[in-house]
Amino acid sequence: FNDRIGQHRNVIAAAKAAGVKRLIYTSILKGAASPMILAQDHIETEAALAASGLSVTVLRNGWYTENYLGALPAVLEHGALSGAAGEGRLSTAARADFAEAIAVTALDAAHDGQIYELAGDVSYTLADLATEIAAQSGKPVAFVNLPQAEYAKALEGFGLPAGFAAVLADSDARDGEGALFDDSRTLSRLIGRPTTPMADTLRATL
Repeated sequence: FNDRIGQHRNVIAAAKAAGVKRLIYTSILKGAASPMILAQDHIETEAALAASGLSVTVLRNGWYTENYLGALPAVLEHGALSGAAGEGRLSTAARADFAEAIAVTALDAAHDGQIYELAGDVSYTLADLATEIAAQSGKPVAFVNLPQAEYAKALEGFGLPAGFAAVLADSDARDGEGALFDDSRTLSRLIGRPTTPMADTLRATL
């Protein structure tokens, strides 16, 4: 993350020099309207792509369900799923769903010049996720909502670098404001099937 936008500009320039006709870029849900710190590099990259003269398809990906399942062993051990999203609703989908969207757009030039907001069909809160983890694992799990700064400190306590912990805590807090909610169902229309339910991804992870 030291110079992500610089690296992206290098890729765009190299693509033009090599005669590449089209780029597909995985951006962030809501693009320039996203309040997340994490969105800034994506916003600048989208601007660089628009100015490049290349044919571009932008896939604004929402959160992967797997983002919340990496810490599953610790969640089960401590009986708590921590976060800073409050009652914010997540419209997540499985990584495989987003990967399929890349394949679909890559194989059809009709997607040239398009920008797609991609998210899961069904939204849920982190409290809903905690309830589902408890139901599937047979172990008590509760959602513990923390202030953003406190959640960042907790992530540092788990071994994350301070800067990265701050970015993740910001993302979670902005989710509480609706940054990761989308009910357009564009992703499921693009891949021609419903997105993978959170419960299914959780079951496979367990």
